[in-house]
Amino acid sequence: MKTEPMTCRLGCGACCIAPSISSPIPGMPNGKKAGERCIQLDERNLCKLFGDESRPKVCSDFSATFDICGSTNAEALALITELEQLT
Repeated sequence: MKTEPMTCRLGCGACCIAPSISSPIPGMPNGKKAGERCIQLDERNLCKLFGDESRPKVCSDFSATFDICGSTNAEALALITELEQLT
């Protein structure tokens, strides 16, 4: 599998839906459950907090790679969901 960083696909949003996030998110003080859409994900599947210091560290630290995000948005959602279930 390819693990080198890739350019994040704008409008994907899989990393803002599939995983659980235990740290506080503005508007979601208890984080979010796996499969729950982040309140900061807009209607175009773009993060409203991108580049903002209030964005959770776990989100800022996420690095899109082919083995996690695949080649399509649907594949990213499936792969991240599977990783969430395994951990």
